[in-house]
Amino acid sequence: MIRYSIYFLMAVVFLAGLAPLHAQTKAEITVDDLKQHIYFLASDSLKGRQPGTPEGDIAAAYIRDQFLSYGLLPMGNNGLQPFNVTVSVEPGENNTLQTEEVTGVFDVDFQLMPFTSNGTLEAEVVFAGFGMEIDLDSLKWNDYENLDVKGKWVMVLRGDPEPDNEESLFASFVGTREKALMAKDHQAAGIIFVSGPQFGEQDELMPPTFNRVTADAGLLAVNVKRSVANKLLEKFNTTVNMLEDSIRKTMKPVAMPLGVTLTATTDLNKVEVVTNNVVAVLPGSDPVLKDEYILMGAHYDHLGMGGMGSGSRMPDSIAVHNGADDNASGVAAVLELAQSLASGKEQLKRSVIFIAFGAEEMGLLGSQFFASNPTIGLKQVKLMLNFDMIGRLDAEKPNLMIGGTGTAVETEDLLKSWEASSTMGFTHSPEGYGASDHASFYGAGVPVLFFFTGAHQDYHTPLDDADLINYEGEKMILDFVEPMVVALINQSEALTYQETAAPVQEGRNSRSLKVKLGIMPDFTSTENNGLGIGGVTPGGPASAAGLKKGDRITALDGMEVTNIYDYMSRLKKLKPGQRITVDIVRDELPMVMIVDL
Repeated sequence: MIRYSIYFLMAVVFLAGLAPLHAQTKAEITVDDLKQHIYFLASDSLKGRQPGTPEGDIAAAYIRDQFLSYGLLPMGNNGLQPFNVTVSVEPGENNTLQTEEVTGVFDVDFQLMPFTSNGTLEAEVVFAGFGMEIDLDSLKWNDYENLDVKGKWVMVLRGDPEPDNEESLFASFVGTREKALMAKDHQAAGIIFVSGPQFGEQDELMPPTFNRVTADAGLLAVNVKRSVANKLLEKFNTTVNMLEDSIRKTMKPVAMPLGVTLTATTDLNKVEVVTNNVVAVLPGSDPVLKDEYILMGAHYDHLGMGGMGSGSRMPDSIAVHNGADDNASGVAAVLELAQSLASGKEQLKRSVIFIAFGAEEMGLLGSQFFASNPTIGLKQVKLMLNFDMIGRLDAEKPNLMIGGTGTAVETEDLLKSWEASSTMGFTHSPEGYGASDHASFYGAGVPVLFFFTGAHQDYHTPLDDADLINYEGEKMILDFVEPMVVALINQSEALTYQETAAPVQEGRNSRSLKVKLGIMPDFTSTENNGLGIGGVTPGGPASAAGLKKGDRITALDGMEVTNIYDYMSRLKKLKPGQRITVDIVRDELPMVMIVDL
């Protein structure tokens, strides 16, 4: 509480040096107000607004206090809706690795994989090449053929036999999580990763990383140095370098029991913190329509100080990732719209909820949490507007991208009439899904609109600063949006939700995945008990088979699914036109669905 007070004083001191934000009541949206919001939220003192930090809490308190100063009513816990997120995984004190030949020192000779289970395993070690089993029309490869690994350690090389071939079919199967799943499928109890020379001549451990989906892989998983692995290979007069070189030259798997017993204990702890959505409501004036809601939101979190696993595009730079465009710009938009609409609240028929989402950068966690735990009935929400990165409008060729235009029957026609009087250009995308918070609401059956000015070189780097925002451009966007929002708040009939067709995917990743089920994963669950469905793409196989938002997938065609990594790996084994079973849990009851891919 003392530390929070210190940071709160920092915010007060910062704001004291600025012109009073509300020295005079203003209904209009101003460049000065936008600057003050963004310069504060993207200041170095807030250290990148990482969820669960005092600085993230200061950002949430600032937003909440602005809402209240406009006369909005707080929702949730005095304007905050708390939820837990896992922000890191950290090694515990009991990590050991030992054989008759070597005693490993943690973080010197061996490291934990971020998806390891915790426990102790004493078992034989089996070498299984690159740890792959591939059955494609144009590629057959099986490192596990005639190899008994049940209850044992499997030692595998990182990477694949064709690291220099960008078009290699192996590329879809190189992930360490995927190799761990393969070992688990063959009933191995542990997996040991070792880096061959294709990862560099220096014998180094993999850098510890934090995966945003924190479910473990269901077996012990460690990374050892080549020097340790070579000790395990001594009986065969070979080394990691020699084995990798042999496999790459012959393009044939090499696998063998090593006749060595290894004992290891893995102790990895998940670090959870509490972060918040910030929620307030402006009640409508119409006796009937006030029970319907328009929701306007933007995420306020960013990447903190960056670093490996943070999502930074400069992971080697430990520096404040200010996130001025991503997404102080969106939060400033919501604040300005809240102030302006509140000044004329008597003319608003429907109620409006303003919300700043936490933990968007970790997988839309805040918006998914709100959509699953709404402060009002979600069926009462008639439209969700999402502002994410609207601060870099091109001054010479201003073009606003609007997503979700196909999620309501009336949207396209309405936009045409509003856009006709604007000097901006517009690009429409009908899709309701996408990598921002509106997707959580579209998946719940709510029409959405998503406003975005485009990615840029400073995205997810320490260079996304407040002085690079086009404030006049953002005001132009809000001057366009505000009358449109007022019209939607006051029109007698709400928008009619409709599902949009599944988008056509292109690129290497889409070629590697021959089939898609057509779902949006639910990232809010950290339990290793299946993959939750956050939404179902209309027209896709899942929709046709009757899968629904809220279902939890536990198996694909008999292959166990405990998390999203399992799910993606299983999809690679399926073929277009194949009919499969999908095991799900719906309302705590197990069910089996038949899906035609």
